[in-house]
Amino acid sequence: MKKLILYAAAFLFGCAPLAAQQYTADWASLNKRGIPAWFNQAKFGIFIHWGVYAVPSFAVVGPGGYSEWYWYQLDGTNNDTHKKVKAFHDKNYGKDFPYQQFESQFKAELFDPAQWADVFKRSGAKYVVLTSKHHEGYCLWDNKQADSVWGRPWNAVTGTPKRDLLGDLTTEVRKAGLKMGYYYSLYEWFNPLWKKDKASYVRNVMMPQFKDLVTRYKPSVIFSDGEWEQSDTAWHSTELLAWLYNESPVKDEVAVDDRWGSNTRGHNNGATYLTSEYGSGMQPGVVWEESQGIGSSYGYNRMETVNDYKPSNDLVLLLVDIVSRGGNLLLDIGPTADGRIPVIMQQRLVDIGDWLEVNGEAIYNTTPWKETRQWSAGNRPPVKEASYMSDYNVEKMSKPSKEYAHIEMFFTRKENTLYCISTGYQPQLRIKNFTPAKQAKATILGYSKPLTWQQQGKDCVINLTGLRPGDVSSNMFVVKIQ
Repeated sequence: MKKLILYAAAFLFGCAPLAAQQYTADWASLNKRGIPAWFNQAKFGIFIHWGVYAVPSFAVVGPGGYSEWYWYQLDGTNNDTHKKVKAFHDKNYGKDFPYQQFESQFKAELFDPAQWADVFKRSGAKYVVLTSKHHEGYCLWDNKQADSVWGRPWNAVTGTPKRDLLGDLTTEVRKAGLKMGYYYSLYEWFNPLWKKDKASYVRNVMMPQFKDLVTRYKPSVIFSDGEWEQSDTAWHSTELLAWLYNESPVKDEVAVDDRWGSNTRGHNNGATYLTSEYGSGMQPGVVWEESQGIGSSYGYNRMETVNDYKPSNDLVLLLVDIVSRGGNLLLDIGPTADGRIPVIMQQRLVDIGDWLEVNGEAIYNTTPWKETRQWSAGNRPPVKEASYMSDYNVEKMSKPSKEYAHIEMFFTRKENTLYCISTGYQPQLRIKNFTPAKQAKATILGYSKPLTWQQQGKDCVINLTGLRPGDVSSNMFVVKIQ
């Protein structure tokens, strides 16, 4: 009976069924754990890139134009991007102004974590992932390893903000009913110990720092990054994950990404979920997450204009496409150095939330159907399958074109219910190669009147001619067949 109660509790709280098992420090063992069920049910999270880089907040606009890489582009490269960043830096701050001095301007004086959490709640997101430390090494919580190895205040509590930015946001996000997680960079570009003795850095800075973060703040998500400099063996990754899954206070709940060594991305789907970054994503059958900014950058980039930000409808389409293929969307915002979320980003998040308020039933807790999408007649456009910078554009693929077929609708399912998410109105919605049960009911989410349908050969045709302007509140609407 005790075992039965424990397994029932694990199911109710969305934990992996093998959570009570002890794992050894090798991938074969760790991959038996599985990803906690809550993660893939949540579907939508908010990414936050915030650190000292928010002060210069500059990047060359375009793919890969990440403002959080400002220091590296200033001092760690010698290419065209470096020349442009250096020209900007020298003109605005002076040739003798080192990056570290930006910390004195990272004041976060307008930071209101309750207001942030309210916007996240209104967006419809179910979890939040904050950069606890990016590759610059600056921690948003009071961490002694950061200060000691840098030989200066290099965290938000001992540094200029004089505030536990990570802890304060964590408190408010959880009050809002959302799960809280952290991005954590394994390496630091210019860390003195890293440059001198990588093995010592891993043992004496990275590992104790990571354990400090997990033990004190108990994250539901760990988004590891900066892994590409070394193999998982050099990072002692399996050792750290064995501690995380066996001994840490979040061993049963935490969901962890796949960035743990130069040889780990795209592997170990069981111990970790797969990541895609401005990519084409994955197909059903694995647990995966796509991360993108609302613009091109993750950190706030003052050079981006309104034309560089994705429209709200495109962001909803991005979410729908990813969920139809079984993935999660981790949508990024970049706050300013004084602690504000740019209003245009707030508006985008609230717009997504308004759509989810009506149509979230077709998103949360769903699984892929036998088809993830339906195309119109014609040749389908070529798609580059890649998990990084694939130039994948679902918005373009959903628009009618003379050259290529376009996506007419996406599908998700939940038990005996099929959700057909249409990319635009048409008098008759034809679902190809689908025969519902004779007593099936068709409705539109947010619209009270039932729809009529009939079988035409192999296709199910739903009549939408009774709809009037205003009955459907968005270009993208959901037909529910139950």
